[in-house]
Amino acid sequence: MVGAGRAGLVHAQNLTEHTPDAEVVAVVDGEPERAKSLARRVSTTSYHTTLDEALEETRFDAVVISTPTFTHRDLAVQAARAGKHVFCEKPMALTVEECDEMIHAAKRSEVALQIGFMRRFQDEFVEARRRITAGDIGEPMVVKSLTRGPGLPPVWAWDLEKSNGMLAEVNSHDFDCARWLVGSDITRVYAETANKKGASRGVETANFYDNAVVTLRFASGAVGTVDGTCPADYGYDARVEIVGSEGLLIVGDVRGQPIVEARDRDVGAISPLHRTWPDRFEQGYRDEMRSFVDVALSGKRPAVTGEDGRHAVDAVQAANRSWMEERPVALEYAT
Repeated sequence: MVGAGRAGLVHAQNLTEHTPDAEVVAVVDGEPERAKSLARRVSTTSYHTTLDEALEETRFDAVVISTPTFTHRDLAVQAARAGKHVFCEKPMALTVEECDEMIHAAKRSEVALQIGFMRRFQDEFVEARRRITAGDIGEPMVVKSLTRGPGLPPVWAWDLEKSNGMLAEVNSHDFDCARWLVGSDITRVYAETANKKGASRGVETANFYDNAVVTLRFASGAVGTVDGTCPADYGYDARVEIVGSEGLLIVGDVRGQPIVEARDRDVGAISPLHRTWPDRFEQGYRDEMRSFVDVALSGKRPAVTGEDGRHAVDAVQAANRSWMEERPVALEYAT
């Protein structure tokens, strides 16, 4: 495990508790106490402050990278060159060029490279993809995907130079999911952003935004939108709507439980909501780790490839150029 933060904890626990063919043998984090704490939680005594140390002192077959985006390229390339299979959290990297370096390193070493788009493993999204592929709603014409998260992202993610902003940190999932469900590459985007809560939350970083809406055009002729808000204080919300030539699919629900609680007239009806992303996609996170371990053991092609991660980064970069330059932008590497 490289990275002992929130995502690292989720992945480490899923590998330890829900993936019988995997064992977490070491934890790497720049903060020794955090690395030690996670190592203790997954019952290993091996922890390090750098991947270099882990490679020198511990035997292992694969790495799971859940560090800040600006570190992904270097860590993934180093691990691949050392012959280790690589699972890398989204966003894959900061630029398409960095993605290419990661892809080429994995291919040269003949190791797997899988990107952390867990929605592709979440049951309701998998079922939606099956129905679309089967033609149940005809040809996809319009897709609408949204992600809204409570609380601000980490401080480093406020800086576009280190993260590519909320469109990367929050909405990478939407770009990937929309492309996957429609079955066609995104070719053009137009983005608008707004900063509504930053000042009140103490954010003074240049070009920070906490709301974004992006229109999409696909190679197939379909169109769509991605929207994101972070912080959205009401809870964690991730949904998709696909309009086909012969029907409609709606994936996801704002409610965390199929319960409506009715109180007195002053309070009204209350529906429990998803509070966090690990809660909303608990099953998807478990299954993506199982899938990665199976790929590492079997040599199969990952369900989410480096090329998939690369396309999402391309879309994010185009969207950032769009809102900054106030114009539609074609994806540079769209096929």
